Parts: sequence; C-alpha cells; structure tokens
Amino acid sequence: MRFPPSLLDEIRARLPVSQVVGRRVRLKRQGREYVGLSPFKHEKTPSFTVNDAKGFYHCFASGEHGDIFTFLTRTEGLSFPEAVERLAEEAGVPMPKTTPQAEAREAESLRLRKLMDAACAFFQDALHGPAGRPARDYLERRGLAEAEIAAFRLGYAPNGRHLLKEHLAARGFSQPDMVTAGVLIAGDDIPVSYDRFRHRLMFPIGDLRGQVIAFGGRALDPDQQPKYLNSPETPLFHKGSVLFNAAAARKAAHERAGVVVAEGYMDVIALTRAGIPNSVAPLGTALTPDQLKLLWRMADEPLLCFDGDSAGEKAALRAAQTALPLLEPGRSIKFAFLPKGQDPDDLLRNSGAAALVAALNNCRPLADVLWMRAAGSDLWDTPERRAALSERVRELLLQIKHPRVRNTYQQEFQKDLRDLERKKLYILKTNKNLSNANNLDSVKSNRRNPTKLDWKMRNILSQKPSTVRLALSEPPSDSLLNSNLVSSHPAGLPRREALLLQTLIHHPWLLEEAPEDIAEIQFEAPALHRLRDFLLNLHSHQNPLDNELLHTQLKLAGYANLLTHIRHAITHNSDWNTQPDTSRDDVLIGWRHMLALHRKAVELKRELEAAEQAYAKDQSEENYLRLQDIFTQAFTADGAEASVEGYGAGVRTEA
Repeated sequence: MRFPPSLLDEIRARLPVSQVVGRRVRLKRQGREYVGLSPFKHEKTPSFTVNDAKGFYHCFASGEHGDIFTFLTRTEGLSFPEAVERLAEEAGVPMPKTTPQAEAREAESLRLRKLMDAACAFFQDALHGPAGRPARDYLERRGLAEAEIAAFRLGYAPNGRHLLKEHLAARGFSQPDMVTAGVLIAGDDIPVSYDRFRHRLMFPIGDLRGQVIAFGGRALDPDQQPKYLNSPETPLFHKGSVLFNAAAARKAAHERAGVVVAEGYMDVIALTRAGIPNSVAPLGTALTPDQLKLLWRMADEPLLCFDGDSAGEKAALRAAQTALPLLEPGRSIKFAFLPKGQDPDDLLRNSGAAALVAALNNCRPLADVLWMRAAGSDLWDTPERRAALSERVRELLLQIKHPRVRNTYQQEFQKDLRDLERKKLYILKTNKNLSNANNLDSVKSNRRNPTKLDWKMRNILSQKPSTVRLALSEPPSDSLLNSNLVSSHPAGLPRREALLLQTLIHHPWLLEEAPEDIAEIQFEAPALHRLRDFLLNLHSHQNPLDNELLHTQLKLAGYANLLTHIRHAITHNSDWNTQPDTSRDDVLIGWRHMLALHRKAVELKRELEAAEQAYAKDQSEENYLRLQDIFTQAFTADGAEASVEGYGAGVRTEA
C-alpha cells in the first residue's frame, strides 16, 4: 500500500520521536536532544540520540538511523503499513479512503476474521467439555499445563459432521462465509456441507497481529488420516507465507535478537515452555522463500532446529537450498541438530530445559551445512574425486545471487578444498614414512587382520605428532590401553567422566557458571548421566548450592555408593582441579580443558567406531587410509589427555 507523503508528514508532526521511542528507551534530556542506551546493541554508556526538531533517532553504536515509522519496524518487527496504521491511530490521523472494491475485500476480511475467532472459541469450549476428554488426555500425556493450553488457544473439534456449522449459523454467520473461511466442506457433488475438522486437537494459526486466520488439526485416533490437517488456502490464509506463533514470537525475537524455527506445533509450545518464546514453525511443509523473508524481518540470522537423524539433515539441506538465492550481507540462517530421534518436546521432557538450550546453542552456520551437502561422507582421496567435489561447490555458488556473498563463500570453500588437499598429502607422507621403516609387509598383513590392526593403530593415537613414523609393530602402551579416548571402561567408570562429576560435586558453583555446557555433556556411563541430571535439577530448585547441602541431598537420593565409585575411578595424578580447596581460577582452567578434551574424545570415538566397522567389512586401501586419518586428526587436535594430566600434576606439585 502506498501512502501519500502528506499523511506521513501529518503523523510525524503530531507524534514527536521522543514520545514513540520513549516507550521503549529511557531517555534523558541533553541540550536540544535526548540520549539513552541503544535498543539495538547492548551497551553501558549511552550512544543513542533522539532529535525531535529534526524528526529522527540515531545510534552511534550500531549505525541505526530513522524516524518513528522505522523505529517500529526495527524494534517490533512491524511492516511499514502496520507501523503507519498504528501511529496514525495513535496520532488521531484518519487513514485515506479506499476504492469500493477494496472496501468490499476489507468487509469480507472482517467477517471472516470474526467467524474464525468464533470457531476458535467453539473449539476451546469443546476441549473443556465432556466430549473433549480424548484431547485433554493427549495434552496431559504431553505435559501441557492449563496456562499453556490457554495461551495458545488450543481446542477440540467434536466428532460430529455439523456441530460447528450449526454453532456458527446460530450466531449469524452464513454458509458461504464458512466455506470461504475453510471450516466447512461443500461442493456441487456434496449434497449437505459438513465440518472440515472432526475429532481433532485444534491449533489456531494466527497472522502477525495474532488474529486467527486458519487451523491445524491433529488426529486423535491412530487410524485417522491425515495425522495433521490444515485449513485450505483462503482470502485470509496463504500457507507458504505464514508461520505458527509468528505474532507472539515477533516481539520476543526483537527483544532477544533472534528467532528459532522448529518443525511443528508441539515443538514451538515446548520451546516456549523452556523459556524460548521467540520460536515459530512452518505449517507441515519445507520452509518457503516467503517464510524465510518473514523470518528475516524478525532476525538477521534465524536458527533452524532439526532432529539429528537423516530426515532432519535432509530438511536442513532443503532449507539451505531455499536460502541460497536470497542471501545478503549480514542476512543468513544457522542450524541446530538435536540428538537423534528427539524433537524439542522430547528433549525438554527427557532432559530438561538446560539440555534443550544447550543443543540450540551448539549451532552450525549455513556454510557448514552447505559443505556437508557438497562433501557428504565420501572419500576425496584422488584428483578426480576432488575435481568432482569442486564442481559440486561451483554449482552451489552459482545459486547465490548477491555478488559479495557469493565471493565470500567462494573464498571459504576454496579454503576447505585446500585443507582437504593438505590432509591427503599428510596421509601420503605418513604412509611413505611407515613404508621406509620397512613395515609395509606388516601393514599389508594387518589389513587382513582387523583385530590385530586395531591395537597397532590405537598405539599411533597415543603418540605425539613427531613420533608418527614409529613402526606399527610396537606393542600398545599401558597408558594407551587405559585411555578413555580409545577404549571403554571394562573395570569401573570412565576416568575423565568421573573427573567431570567430581569437579561439579566439589565445586557446585559451576552449575551456575556453565549450566548449558554441563547439560550437553555426553556421558558413556548411564549412572553418571543420571547424576548429572540430578545435579541440574537440584540446582534449578535450590540455588545457590553449597557443598554441605549438596552432599546431604546426594546421600538422601541414594548416590553414596556412586560417589565412592567416582573417587576410585580417579587417579591421584589427574585430580588436581577437582579438590575442594582448589582455587576458583584453577578449577575453571581444569574444567574447560577437561570439557574440551571430552568433547573431542566423544567425536573421535564415534568416528573411530564407524571407520573400524568399515575396515572390518572391507580391508581396502581406502578404508585403511580413512582409519589412519582419524588417528592423525587426534594428533593435530588442541590438547591431549596426557597434557591435561601432566599439567594438573605439575600445578599441584608446584602449589
């Protein structure tokens, strides 16, 4: 909609900038201007100015500049027409008259909106009536509180063909409007029209003003198809341009400088319950360009949340493909992959809010997902294969329309390709050194004996990079056989995991300092996993925790024997940072070091197991080199288990 300049000037003349901005920013008069803390950037010293005489605001910290209309679009996510309408109403300025056709469309829109709101109220009442018991049972199983049900206006469509139609007709709504709104099914081949939604849990879908424009209905019987049924396209509802929970999320997104995109209705409700109200979801389909543009009105880099299985990866790749032609400087998307088989609702109910937040914080940029799409899990160990990879990358780059963004991605991918080439050359050099040590026959024989190769390869992993050329025929060292990186824990708990828990028990202030890091730790020992969850849950109810209170609660909860096992799993020369009398700074140093090493160990162990399985099935040159490459990566990783223990022992001795 185009507005005449005279209308905008009249609104500006009636509403000083300080009046509009002052509702959000605490302003202080300073000469002819007002100053305050920037709403666009976290700061302690005011750099945000407002000048009523000139009619604009300016933020020196972020470079943001504009008038009262710009301020609403930037801080509340309103479109320009929405900002004009709101400020015109506030200023008492009448909006210009429209054409008869436009007035007719507006009248129809108003009728349909009233009809949809009445239908929503009907579904809400039905949910709390006798017939709504199946829907209430489902919501109870999913853990929804009454406040959440009310906030999202959830309802129930009764199992009758004409109940909603009769209810709306009794309130003066016509059958043609019911059909147009999508709540009634009618047609030349249908003698009697009937309700579209029957025996379903109902999720109202709102527009950016929060008004109901459509519904999503979930089946309550296992054999009921489809599982989710959405409203059809209507004058109010265009499926590819709408996001579930957009109105509530828009304001929260601007306050939190971000928005989270989940896959479904229940995921959004779960994220909101976890303290993430800036969450939305597409309506059962892949993310569309229009939805992506809507997200960019809320945040410059929306976070897309997917299940960590193959379906989630495919959905992420589709979203990445959609985003490529639309990328601009400073405008992109990022991705969070949840543990396999879990959606946000599952993760929240099974592991708590801290685990869900930690999973979202562990996000990956678009460039990583695009590289995953191009490179996959294939081997790129020949010139021809790397040429094929280069061609895949080139095809991706061609889809990016903005020249500066495309050039930046090209530089990033060229670096990845060079790294791939260097890694291949390093492997070849390592193989040559091994061959020169007259161990080629031994290596070849070991390819026919994966079990024998296993400990010899693991022996390489225990050495520093400078000793890679040692013969593979040396026996494994004791330190290697006890390493958590390459072996399990046949006797007792994994030492590093026990160290992490002992540190938390002796220094419970870490639960306040790094709850997200603690929640995302992957424990191999189930008992330690449960203990970690107990500590986080206890901290959420009793904060702060002191040592005495914590030990009392642990004993009452039956963890005394496990604490004994933890102490026995820890060697004297590696527990320097777990002791109660260790300084706060030393505890943090050791904690961060152990945590980084544990994350790397989990990743390497996962890759190691996959490579060993591949080699056991096929003792080929490629699988052998891939197995060796994993060990090589361990050499170049920052830190090693020995350095942690050595550093700890040294610090403790010097102290």
